[in-house]
Amino acid sequence: MLVALSIRDVVLIERLSLSLNAGLCVLTGETGAGKSILLDALGLALGGRGDSTLVRHGSDQASVTAEFDLPEDHPAVALVREQGLEIEDTLVLRRVVTADGRSRAYVNDQAIGVTLLRRLGETLVEVHGQFDTHGLLNPQTHRSVLDAYAGLATIAAQVSAAYRAWRQVEAAREEAAEEIARARAEEDYLRHAVAELDELRPRPGEEEELAETRTVMMHREKVVEALNAAFGELAGERGVERGLNGAHRALMRIIDKAGGRLEPVIGALDRALAEVADAVATLQALSNDEDMDANALEKLEERLFALRAAARKHNVDVDRLAALREEMSRRLNLIEDQGDALERLAREAAQARDAYLEAAKRLSDFRRKAAGKLDAAVARELPPLKLDRARFTTALEPLDESSWGPDGIDRVAFLVATNPGSPPGQINKIASGGELARFMLALKVVLAQVGTVPTLVFDEVDTGIGGAVAAAVGERLAKLGRDRQVLVVTHSPQVAARGAHHLKVQKQVQKQDSEERVTTEVVELGDRQRREEIARMLSGAKVTEEARAAAESLIAGHG
Repeated sequence: MLVALSIRDVVLIERLSLSLNAGLCVLTGETGAGKSILLDALGLALGGRGDSTLVRHGSDQASVTAEFDLPEDHPAVALVREQGLEIEDTLVLRRVVTADGRSRAYVNDQAIGVTLLRRLGETLVEVHGQFDTHGLLNPQTHRSVLDAYAGLATIAAQVSAAYRAWRQVEAAREEAAEEIARARAEEDYLRHAVAELDELRPRPGEEEELAETRTVMMHREKVVEALNAAFGELAGERGVERGLNGAHRALMRIIDKAGGRLEPVIGALDRALAEVADAVATLQALSNDEDMDANALEKLEERLFALRAAARKHNVDVDRLAALREEMSRRLNLIEDQGDALERLAREAAQARDAYLEAAKRLSDFRRKAAGKLDAAVARELPPLKLDRARFTTALEPLDESSWGPDGIDRVAFLVATNPGSPPGQINKIASGGELARFMLALKVVLAQVGTVPTLVFDEVDTGIGGAVAAAVGERLAKLGRDRQVLVVTHSPQVAARGAHHLKVQKQVQKQDSEERVTTEVVELGDRQRREEIARMLSGAKVTEEARAAAESLIAGHG
């Protein structure tokens, strides 16, 4: 609930700090005292429109701070945490408007956008009155309000889950159909391209291998000349191999006469001969390699150029040709398998749609039953509020399939007809200012146990009524105050007498430098002051003893 409201330099309010309590709090004061300024200031802190006209004359800026004490599971707490903002024991909303019309918003002294501030405000306070309306007057809230009234959270969640499951399958079916259509449109191209790539048979890494081999082959003559020269030096008539063999034979003839001293030399010659033999064999293999064949270079270049031409044609790297061929083959297979795949997805989508529709119809049945109960409950509240000729109707309208969603297949709207025989319409378009607030009061009394908005504000809910009707309004406001914090701006002594707390809004005239300066202040009334204020409301400018006695009677009757 709202526990504190601090206002600085807003129109006629210079400095004001209020501590607020639970229950019904009434705000009274003479016409023009500034009650509307107080509500405008609260609206500013909740994300309402802010402009320079709200800044008190002579001030640089106006600021309003609203502090709320909330349970841990309140939607506003979750919303703040979703935004990555810190929250302490209380939630503090602050709004600053400068004299040039610029606006800044804060949550617990952390800067935020006005849009987020407005979203938070909608979860914290509902204002019902002749001019400023939120909450139930927004048709988009009616469906969730009806579901909350009827306790349909579980089945509503089931409908939402069924809808998501249906849309997921349907999205998969649509995506597959689109992909198949694209593939079918280019089927001839795909078949021709796959045939070309099948004939080419590209391999990843092949371009690099071919390029390296081509470089070697382009220097073939020099390589072959060097190979032949090396072969001659190693294995020719005057080559190393011949000399090593001759040395080996000469030493072997006298090895038994050297007393073992030649064995290391013989071993070294053996190793040298083996290494030379390996080198000669490698040279012979290289000389016979097809890379050294002049005809092989032409074939290699043809292959390399064919791969690069295919890559340019398909606008990919050469190494991607093999993967491209696989992707094209997959798309061709998809065309061939399209019947079975689409039929399977269509069956799954139809089953998911049926499951959603079954759950949504069940939800609709519950809503229709709850709508009748809600209408009857509101109807019982209307006569005491001088709305006995009015009719309240909860209308359920089936939606076109294109408008079905996670909330079901219904559009829910709260409609009223203020005169017999007149067609019902939206509350905020049919009811007058005073009727509007009383309709909202009747609804709120019925819906008192549902909803999460902790603070309700009624602005002049008693407009145009008095006597027993005003007493009935006060009774219902007091009843609401048992479950919620209720702030009501009133001119009715019957309503004021019901308040658990009483605030008086009044003007204060001060003289400064031979000029008068008018400010608005709000004071909390004690028991005696409260009796005087209600007596003033009963008798007018001059408070009589009879008015005081009547005020005492009103207060005592509801104590």
